[in-house]
Amino acid sequence: LHLVKAGITNAVLFGPDGQALQPAEAFYKKSILVFRGSYRPPTLVNLDMVRCGSNQFMREPDVSPDRTITLAEITMANLMTGGDIDTKDFLDRVDVISELGLHVLISNYGRFFRLRSYLSRSTSRKIGIVLGVDNILDIFNEEYYTELEGGILEAFGKLFPGHSKMYVYPKRGNNGSGLITAQNLEVPGKLKHLYAHLRENGFIESIADADESCMCHFSRSILEELKLGDGPWQEGVPETVYTAIKDRRLFGFDSK
Repeated sequence: LHLVKAGITNAVLFGPDGQALQPAEAFYKKSILVFRGSYRPPTLVNLDMVRCGSNQFMREPDVSPDRTITLAEITMANLMTGGDIDTKDFLDRVDVISELGLHVLISNYGRFFRLRSYLSRSTSRKIGIVLGVDNILDIFNEEYYTELEGGILEAFGKLFPGHSKMYVYPKRGNNGSGLITAQNLEVPGKLKHLYAHLRENGFIESIADADESCMCHFSRSILEELKLGDGPWQEGVPETVYTAIKDRRLFGFDSK
């Protein structure tokens, strides 16, 4: 993690046992499925994203389950210019994600097209990225690509080569307006045709069979509640995550 903070390397990889791995060796000739999140802490929504996203990814004709690696990815990019980075906090997240049997990638890639480019250096197989509705809206925000000569079109050309795909996990709309999905998502008007092109050609796909019952749990509120000890927040996280938080006093958990 200190190497990432210092800009010496762009990413570090941990296995499900918490041990550091060589990314190039772990990714070599494998399909890669990535779930970006804060995981502070992992919630039932994160677990449902893994379940649904994995099911759809494994149905892809060019994906073999025994040649696939699943990653929970956390980016440091938003913190790199904002003071000191709490290394222990990131290691706590690695510990608790490991309880779910996932690999953990911590990177300094803020943009998804740079993350995809990094992963593709080690494999030519399918790369799937599972993300939420808010993330996909960020991707369609042209302000994020002002440093690129080709703007958003250059970024999308790097993000969506033939072997990459995005799976969008739905969220509840405001005031009980139903689910917002990849099908009914509203992007800025002048980008609607670009979005439709990506959808119609299979580069962006809506996640099916999402469990709406877990969508009422939010990591930010859980994080604040767990600092007070046991409480209703534990209903929003997997049991193994709750046990790890309580036993190891992670994320500021206080049992007083």
